Amino acid sequence: MLDQQASPGQIEYPRLRELIEHGGQLVEVLPPAEFQALHLPRAVNIPLKRLDAETASILDRNRAVVVYCWDSL
Repeated sequence: MLDQQASPGQIEYPRLRELIEHGGQLVEVLPPAEFQALHLPRAVNIPLKRLDAETASILDRNRAVVVYCWDSL
């Protein structure tokens, strides 16, 4: 079962797989050109400089969200 509350912070690979297997959404926050060059499968791009309530409205609030920056992987 997935956590019902937000739990910001770093997660390990097994937890990431669990979240994805249960419908988790991946959000890459690098600029669009870098996203196009390389990103995880099924990830969406919302650049950090444009991340706000409006741009995040594309996400399903009933599913976990994993925000990542490829540079830090």
